[in-house]
Amino acid sequence: MNRRLFVLTALALCGCATAPPPVLAPAGSGLAELEPLYRADAGREALTISVASNGCTAKADFAFYLERKGEAVTLAFGRKRLDTCRSFAMGKTDMAFTWAELGVPPRTPVFLLNPLLAWTGPGR
Repeated sequence: MNRRLFVLTALALCGCATAPPPVLAPAGSGLAELEPLYRADAGREALTISVASNGCTAKADFAFYLERKGEAVTLAFGRKRLDTCRSFAMGKTDMAFTWAELGVPPRTPVFLLNPLLAWTGPGR
C-alpha cells in the first residue's frame, strides 16, 4: 500500500470515529433526530443555541418540540432542512428563540434534550 493511500484511509477513519452518533427525537415530535448543540444559553428574553453550519443555516431551518408534563417542560431542536452550502472550514451559528416563540413563560425551568458537543473548530 502506498503512503498516500494509507494517509487518506487513516483520515477517513478518523473522521468516522469522531462523528457523534445520531440521537433520536421523542416519539410524536415530527423530528427524525435531535440536532447536536455546541452551546445553549438561557437568557432573560430568549434561549440561544449554537449549531453546526456550512454557511447557510438559518433559524427557519429548525423546528422545536415542547412537551409539558406537570411542572416539567422538555424541549428539543431538530433540523427541517440540511445546510447544503459548501465550506472547507468548520463553522457554527447562533440562533435565539424567545420564550414567547417557544411558548414558555420566562424563568420556567426547561430540560433540553439535545446532546451537547464541544466546539473543536477555530475561534470561540
